[in-house]
Amino acid sequence: MLDARLLKLPTASHQHRHEHHQIVVGVQGEADLSVDGTGSHLDTWKACLVPTEARHDYCGNHQNHVLVINVDPSNPAISTPAHADYERMVRVFERPRTIHMDSRMQGLVQFAAGEFDRSPGNLAMHGHLAASIFYCMADRMVDRKAVPPNRHSLSPAAMQRYIKTNLHRKVTVQELASEACLSVSRFHEVFREVLGTTPHQFLLQARLNQAIALLASTSLSVSEISYRVGFSSQSALTNALRKHKGTTPARLQVSENVA
Repeated sequence: MLDARLLKLPTASHQHRHEHHQIVVGVQGEADLSVDGTGSHLDTWKACLVPTEARHDYCGNHQNHVLVINVDPSNPAISTPAHADYERMVRVFERPRTIHMDSRMQGLVQFAAGEFDRSPGNLAMHGHLAASIFYCMADRMVDRKAVPPNRHSLSPAAMQRYIKTNLHRKVTVQELASEACLSVSRFHEVFREVLGTTPHQFLLQARLNQAIALLASTSLSVSEISYRVGFSSQSALTNALRKHKGTTPARLQVSENVA
C-alpha cells in the first residue's frame, strides 16, 4: 500500500501528476508546492497532501529534503478486512491541504527520516515507518485531534523563521513572546504545549542545526560559523555540538570532505 523515500527536490520548478495519493513531508530546509493552484510552503513542521491526479508544481532550496509517501488507491482490495480502515484513512485526501504538525508528529517524522538515511535498503522498515506516519497523521485529521495553526497565537513555522533570521544575535524570550503577541509567562506555557520543548532549547537546537548545515556545505571557518549562528566563540559551538549532538566541527567537516 505504501512506498516511501527521502528525496531532495530540485531548485528549479517541475510539474507532474500521478495515479496515487501522496504525502510530502518537510524534513530539512524549505520547499514550495502548488497543488491544483493551492500553494504550500513546506518546512520541518509542515506536510502537504496531494490527492490522486492532482497536478502539482514543486521545488526546494539547496538544503531541502522531503519524505515522500505514496499511497496506492488500489490497495488494500475491497474484499479484504483492512479496506474499511483504509477507507477511513484516505478521507484525508478529499482535497489538497497543508498540515501543521505538532511536536510529537514532527518528532516521528524526524526519527523516520533518520532511519531511512541510516538504512536506505531496508524497504520493509521504510514501509512500516511510513504507515506509522500516515496513520498518526490521518488520526489527527479525521478525528480532529491536530493542533490547528494559530490556536494559541503561536505558529511553529513563524517562530522557526524568526529565529533563523536572527540566529546571528542574542534572541530573548521576551522578544519571542512579543513576536507571538503573548505575555512572557503565557508564551512559555503555550510554547511547551505546542512545540514540546522550552524556548531556550528550541533556540539552541536551531543554532546547532544551522551550524551543522554550514559545516557540511560551506568552507567557512568554524569561528565564522560560530558567529553566524549566535555562539559567543568557537569553543562554545564545539562544546555545544559535543554535548547535544555527540560530534565536533572537525568531524562534520571531515565527513563532508570525504563524501
